[in-house]
Amino acid sequence: MMVRESVAGILEKHVTFELECVDRMYLNAYVPSLQSGSGFVWFLKTQLGCRVPSTAMIAPQSRAFAEAFERFACEQGVDLVTFKRGERKDDVLQRYLAAFTGDEGVLFVGKAQEKASVFRTEKRTDAQGKKYPWIIRSTAMVNHYYVYILDRDLGPLFLKFCTYFPYPAKLCLNGHEWLKRQLTRKRLRFEPLDNGIRACASPERVQAIATTFDATTIETVFRKWLGRLPHPFTAAQRAAGYRYQLSILQAEFALTQVLDRPVSGRAFFEEVIRENLDIGRPDQVQAIFDRRVIRTTPGRFRTRVITEGVTPSLHVDYKASRIKQYHKEGQALRTETTINNTYDFQIGRSLSNLPALRELGFAANRRLLRVQTLSHDCLIGDDRFQAVIGPVVVNGQRAAGLRFGDRRALALLHALCLFAGPPTGFRQRDVRAHVAELQGRSLAAYGPGALSYDLRRLRLHQLIERIPKTHRYRVTETGLRTALFCVRLYARALRPAFSFDNIRPETRAGRAAYQRLEAAMDDYLTEVHLAA
Repeated sequence: MMVRESVAGILEKHVTFELECVDRMYLNAYVPSLQSGSGFVWFLKTQLGCRVPSTAMIAPQSRAFAEAFERFACEQGVDLVTFKRGERKDDVLQRYLAAFTGDEGVLFVGKAQEKASVFRTEKRTDAQGKKYPWIIRSTAMVNHYYVYILDRDLGPLFLKFCTYFPYPAKLCLNGHEWLKRQLTRKRLRFEPLDNGIRACASPERVQAIATTFDATTIETVFRKWLGRLPHPFTAAQRAAGYRYQLSILQAEFALTQVLDRPVSGRAFFEEVIRENLDIGRPDQVQAIFDRRVIRTTPGRFRTRVITEGVTPSLHVDYKASRIKQYHKEGQALRTETTINNTYDFQIGRSLSNLPALRELGFAANRRLLRVQTLSHDCLIGDDRFQAVIGPVVVNGQRAAGLRFGDRRALALLHALCLFAGPPTGFRQRDVRAHVAELQGRSLAAYGPGALSYDLRRLRLHQLIERIPKTHRYRVTETGLRTALFCVRLYARALRPAFSFDNIRPETRAGRAAYQRLEAAMDDYLTEVHLAA
């Protein structure tokens, strides 16, 4: 029987190439002063000379903008494609991309009807019974034009324009595609991976180049193509300050770890999924995203395993954002954090906040891997085990041991597993209710004095440490590993073993059932390295 390696062993011994890189980004292009009804009225007054505000006044400019795309497609000699309902736009892109032979240019222009936020004129009545127009926000199904582009620096991207005022636009690009073109330009040899890189001659240099992908790069490409494509605002309107700004709608931050053994890598990934189905709990999520989650925190906190074909993927949700982990093309472990709402992390949507989001996204990927590594590979040596279950004396202070199987000790170790993640640590009042509930005792029966005694035991056994100049504690790495080991050993080995007594081996069926149970337990203990 093949013995599975631990998660830590796989990541340490079998990762041949590792890369952190910004992946897909979806950005909103908008004119800040036109996001309210008052801004729209001011535009009509100052730019179009309208005394009475009405959306009918802007209709000629909107029609001219839509017609400009029709002329642009004809002048550029590219197809104007009307997307069919349910058709994947990326499939259409791949066909045109395969047929394109140039270094840079427009591939095709797409057209689709989609819902958009628009201004409408509403008739209202004042106190004297007189009617007057009022500008409101509403939604409507309007034409959108997609301009698919192959850029010399950024590779495939698209700009989508709404043809209704205030003409919001969207920009979609990919950081991995940008990185591939930078490596080609610098003549650095590499093996491509779909939406990534599989191998290269100089990993450190590739990582350094990937880090230089920033807001300036994106802004430069956006302005370049905005100047070449039909523009909804005239030169005079742009000079008056009606210019687009970029904000972040969605950003993906990917960690790719290429494995030298695809088969072992897939087995390892499936094992990680089985061991981490509870990672979407609020107490686990707050550790990964470094955000405090309380009872009133809005949003989703869940774990899902989705299987496409034979490839499973792990999804961890935090409010509107998520982490996805999957085995990419049977060659690499891909961990990617997708931030769909920057306000989930008290960060603004401006493109200038990309460095802060990059740091947050990559840190979330690393934290997930750390939690998985410790939770899956939580073995400890006999010396460590004996030090925990026996009494200890530190600087003249004596603490009783945490006897294995003792209900109070197990409750404390369970609590360590719950509060291992938050970097800010935990306070006494945070854990008291959990420890009392795990013991089956009321808060009155398990008072603050008893908890102080237990925390002192944990601290002297080096399972927790006090954060300097605070009343908070932090679970040490040794503490988390020890807690996971003891809790799992008791729950998965000791308790099931005692249940064998309920089987009557004197009967033939009983003996067969007992032998199957015993063989299964032997295999399990061998597999997780718990056998003698």
